[in-house]
Amino acid sequence: MKCLVAILVCVVLAEGIVKIPLRKHKSMRQALREKGIELPYQDPALKYQPYVLAGSANMYINNYADTTYYGAISIGTPPQSFEVLFDTGSSNLWVDSVYCTTQACKFAVFHLFSYTTHTHQSFYLPYGAGSLYGVFGYDTVNVGGIVITNQEIGLSTNEPGQNFVVAQFDGILGLAYPSLAAGGETPVMDNMISLNLLNADIFAFYLSSGEQQGSELSFGGVDTNMYQGQIYWTPVTAETYWQIGVQGFQINGQETGWCSQGCQSIVDTGTSMLTAPSQFMASIMQAIGAQESQNGAYMVDCSQINNLPTLSFVLSGVTFPLPPSAYIIQQNQNGYEYCSVGITPTYLPSQNGQPLWIFGDVFLRVYYSVFDRANNRVGFATAA
Repeated sequence: MKCLVAILVCVVLAEGIVKIPLRKHKSMRQALREKGIELPYQDPALKYQPYVLAGSANMYINNYADTTYYGAISIGTPPQSFEVLFDTGSSNLWVDSVYCTTQACKFAVFHLFSYTTHTHQSFYLPYGAGSLYGVFGYDTVNVGGIVITNQEIGLSTNEPGQNFVVAQFDGILGLAYPSLAAGGETPVMDNMISLNLLNADIFAFYLSSGEQQGSELSFGGVDTNMYQGQIYWTPVTAETYWQIGVQGFQINGQETGWCSQGCQSIVDTGTSMLTAPSQFMASIMQAIGAQESQNGAYMVDCSQINNLPTLSFVLSGVTFPLPPSAYIIQQNQNGYEYCSVGITPTYLPSQNGQPLWIFGDVFLRVYYSVFDRANNRVGFATAA
């Protein structure tokens, strides 16, 4: 039993771990496509280029159109439940609020109480075909029984366009480092750490494949039922996003040499695809035998999936292979099966100028991922 002294509440944490089920939903892009709306391509790495305007804090949410894994938290007293995206690629918590009167906020909004503190500091989140505006406030947040009082929260005031109307989530809970938090706000994870609410200052993700449910986020420890073999660790190279070094990239076991002078990768649960440096995309697609479609997606013959190459990354001396079943996305639309490549380009380098990869859900469905704030490292193990 762990006692949350700050609020005089005790909760039993099974095996010292708090487990939050993540549900898989239809993505924004898919829902809009079914309405005949095609979202334009946005460079996923734009999310990692925050900027600030006078009097406001700004955060990009460019690449959430394809994310599908969400979990529940509650805010306020009495508690109100919200489905949020747990995002290792950002640091703030924001949700729909009663301040928001646009259509996207119609069904799930946070109703403020007299003791909900709100500030006059605003934030703005540019998004592919729309934007989101809000103000910061403070209230009690409950994440799987871990309760934080006076947690900073972004409260949306305007969600124009169709993007958030079809979204299956009510907000985003960022799990990156505090240096990225817009407005200088303290992230949820950092409050958990400072209040000593965790058995260990780590969290871990298991993301299910295909249409399967069973995805999970755990706080305070790893769930040994969700991976097999050992966890291989690699150090964080910049305490901003969960950025790590990549020493090699292989196609069917053959080293390309593209990362011989070093590459970087951001491990991001808020990005659905595997993202490759743009200068490597043509060679990767040629090796896969993919053809570019009219909307910019790369397609392959579904009958040839088993003949496609394995792509591998070398991290701290350990090779992590991605078979074609991991990076090829099979979908059915109007009775027609089509197969697209779950790899998209980025045209921006890492902060140190090295080529930048993004390990999104395509990679994280294959490997159980552990984020260790105490030792500033990321661990990967083969998912169960």
